[in-house]
Amino acid sequence: MNPIPAIAPTGPQDRAVFARRESAVRGYCRRFDTVFTSARGSLMRDESGREYIDFLAGCAALNYGHNEPAMKEALLRHIGADGLAMGLDLHSAAKRDFLERFETLILQPRGLPHRVQFTGPTGTNAVEAALKLARKVTGRHNVIAFTNGYHGVTMGALATTGNRYNRMGLPLSGVTRVPFDGYHGEGLDTSALLAQLLEDPSGGVDAPAAILLETVQGEGGLNAASAAWVQRIALLARQHGALLIIDDVQAGCGRTGPFFSFDGMGVVPDLVVMSKSLSGFGLPMALVLVHPDHDRWQPAEHNGTFRGNTHAFVTAAAALDTYWREPGFTDEIARRAALVHAHLERIAREVPGARLKGRGMMQGLDVLGGDLAARVCTLAFERGLIIETSGAHDQVLKVLAPLNTPLPLLEQGLALLHGAVADAVAGTLRRAA
Repeated sequence: MNPIPAIAPTGPQDRAVFARRESAVRGYCRRFDTVFTSARGSLMRDESGREYIDFLAGCAALNYGHNEPAMKEALLRHIGADGLAMGLDLHSAAKRDFLERFETLILQPRGLPHRVQFTGPTGTNAVEAALKLARKVTGRHNVIAFTNGYHGVTMGALATTGNRYNRMGLPLSGVTRVPFDGYHGEGLDTSALLAQLLEDPSGGVDAPAAILLETVQGEGGLNAASAAWVQRIALLARQHGALLIIDDVQAGCGRTGPFFSFDGMGVVPDLVVMSKSLSGFGLPMALVLVHPDHDRWQPAEHNGTFRGNTHAFVTAAAALDTYWREPGFTDEIARRAALVHAHLERIAREVPGARLKGRGMMQGLDVLGGDLAARVCTLAFERGLIIETSGAHDQVLKVLAPLNTPLPLLEQGLALLHGAVADAVAGTLRRAA
């Protein structure tokens, strides 16, 4: 791994201005309290020159790592030629290049006839668009969402998000929440529970416009739905005239192995929501894949000034060319996922009752307590590893390393995680003694 080139600090090496001027809503920087200046691949560097292994990857917005060379070259070439920077939803050469590659490399091989709707550049905006379209198509209002689901924090998406902290006690409506796969353990098939509620005229559930789900719940604690469960949910959607929406904002673009998290599950969603690593370069970009039967929009009925991020089109096309033109990339993801799984199994032995969660390169370890998980993250950061938590109590250590992390660096990061878990558990035991 080549070292990251040093960048001279542009101001005082302190953080007082952030506390003085940045809103109290800031989050990640509270845990990773340093000033970053540069990054390459799976490494980040702060202004003191210290390097950190990145197991956060922009919360899965950097599946190919920081400043990926092919994408950087394509973007610099585009900018150097005065390529269009901002185009609303005008036709552009960059958009055409992306759409042609996306059609040829992603949609056609999977037999997906879907059209591409570019929304405002965030995942939550794409969720809003999908919910609006489902309600327009069906003439219904109610949406089925699931426990521990996370779909964004704008008002419509927030109504479908389960986390009480994010919901802030706001008067959110139009959503019926039901248990996700495995929420009650293996003894209860939650799809059967949903079927009973929908079929019972006294079940209290209004006919749904849509059923919205993540196949792996990223912020909800890496809960992974089985293919059989997803198939049963898809069947229920068809039987009851609802659109099936799969939120692949975090789980898509190879994060669970294949390009879509639902690949190989035997379902064809009506709508698919994507963002985060779609641009491949951390540039804001989001879309909704819309089955042609449901493309009922009137012109500009859902719009947004920045739905034409041309720079993101350039890097997204380069990402598809570089990583998805040949089938070998999924094999590389599987190889790294197996390595992560093996290490997490060993680490789990340090924590009584710990459980492995997730799939692909979206795996983690439920250490059963948020305080312990927070202590692990703190120790890991002190040792040069950036890793975050998820779950209802922030109790799941969440490994989101870039999909192309070099194997020795991935091993090194997992070793740092192992040491942090062992020391955090030992410290907890000492305090309890």
